[in-house]
Amino acid sequence: MLLQKPTSRRKFLLASLMALPLTELVLKGLTAAEAAELAAPDLSTYQPHFFTAEEWQFILAATDRLIPAGGQGKAPGALETNVPIFIDQQLHDPHFGKEIYMQGPFPANLPASLGYQIPCYPQQIYQVGIAAIEQWCQQQHSKSFVQLPHTEQQQVLTLAEKGVIPFAQRQDSASLTAAQFFSQLLNDTKHGYLADPMYGGNKGMKAWIAIGFPGARASYLEWVKQHNVQYPLGPVSIQSVQA
Repeated sequence: MLLQKPTSRRKFLLASLMALPLTELVLKGLTAAEAAELAAPDLSTYQPHFFTAEEWQFILAATDRLIPAGGQGKAPGALETNVPIFIDQQLHDPHFGKEIYMQGPFPANLPASLGYQIPCYPQQIYQVGIAAIEQWCQQQHSKSFVQLPHTEQQQVLTLAEKGVIPFAQRQDSASLTAAQFFSQLLNDTKHGYLADPMYGGNKGMKAWIAIGFPGARASYLEWVKQHNVQYPLGPVSIQSVQA
């Protein structure tokens, strides 16, 4: 006889209610925020649509280093807010990045104020960048990025930010640099952390709650003249879910 592991209350609720629309979840006695939390994908069981299994493990580890849990005020981290899911879903969108002008030239060392100057789409940046970082980690540490201790993972990302890790030796690099890859990863991580939950990240509006952002609340008329008074209402999502 096989003994099954006990199911947590959250997983039981998720399994029984996941198929219901958000409005029906609320009717089950949950608040809108609790219903939205349950309806959001569970990072531990999420199956990526864009990333390969190996790339996915890198994204989980890297975003966790960029925004770790327990920051100022014990703020949630990238993993608690489904940032990796946000990035995966953005890259999986066939239209994502296709508005970028790709007809060159692409001069090197231009100031960031001139905008996107890379001869590849965001999807290519991730594919090439992760492969190059993994290759460098194997050469330097004989381990993959995810096998490194957190302190060494942090060091690798710092070297990538400074552009020290060489990408030019890869034939598929398309003149991409480590600094450009890091910039894309960091920006997407921040976007996933702070975006509206409807885009896959900021699960449960936890990041908004942590920083005191009111979200997409429609009216602030009653608060316009109330200076130096703490705003007591929680954030509201674009889909009118209130935390």
